[in-house]
Amino acid sequence: MSHFISFNQQVALLATMHQKEQVIAPILHRELGLTVHVPTQFNSDRFGTFTREIPRPGQQLETARLKAQAVLAEEDVMIALASEGSFGPHPSLPWLACDRELVFLLDHRHQLELVGQAISTDTNYAQQRVTHPDEAQTFAEKVGFPEHGLVIRPAPEQNDPLWKGVTDPDQLQDCVQTLLQQQGSACLETDMRAMYNPTRLQVIGKATEDLVRKVRQTCPNCNWPGFDVVRRNAGLPCEWCGQPTLGVLQQIYRCQSCSHEVIEKYPEGRETNDPSQCSYCNP
Repeated sequence: MSHFISFNQQVALLATMHQKEQVIAPILHRELGLTVHVPTQFNSDRFGTFTREIPRPGQQLETARLKAQAVLAEEDVMIALASEGSFGPHPSLPWLACDRELVFLLDHRHQLELVGQAISTDTNYAQQRVTHPDEAQTFAEKVGFPEHGLVIRPAPEQNDPLWKGVTDPDQLQDCVQTLLQQQGSACLETDMRAMYNPTRLQVIGKATEDLVRKVRQTCPNCNWPGFDVVRRNAGLPCEWCGQPTLGVLQQIYRCQSCSHEVIEKYPEGRETNDPSQCSYCNP
């Protein structure tokens, strides 16, 4: 059976209270004709906060799905969107901080789930304990303050007092001075909420563009959207000895609807791997 799903002139609700629609809505409207609105009473903080006073209920994708499902349950709509970010060491370059963003689309009418993703080391994600106002000022300048907001608290896991969304230099100094007088130190963090972090918004935009790619990448057998890679197999032969290496030999695409698969060999555009990556030639 052949399917054709169009989002043109459809309406979706975005599960956010942090102004992510600024970047998500224009892309989806321009590329897919999908109009994005934000529910007025939706509280996305119940699904976890970056400041950790409310834990996330599950892994990143699971949390994005829960947000989208909540919108469908609470609003009269058939299409929901959710975005979820995660910050920490880069999976391949663990000495670098990275931002992994997901933009999740849930189409209830077609029982369709699509996920756009972007991973970027372009992030100001950082924390620092300071014991002097000058240290606070140096940290603020390093992370792009006041264009980027700050969080100020007594210690990493203490929330009383807790100041979020600090973008005013006078407020920054007042909060830091208060904590220095009370306990001799203060903990400064970047506020990673989208409306206080334009760098993160850019990565959310890239994840939205990847979602558009998933919508347009349809199954060659049934035309279902989201025909994407589900597995990558290592085994790319060494250029010198021909032994298999950890390089990607092939990747498998699978349809969510009909389970049709396509195997793509040499997805990285090369048929052999560099001998420096071979455990035989370079043990």
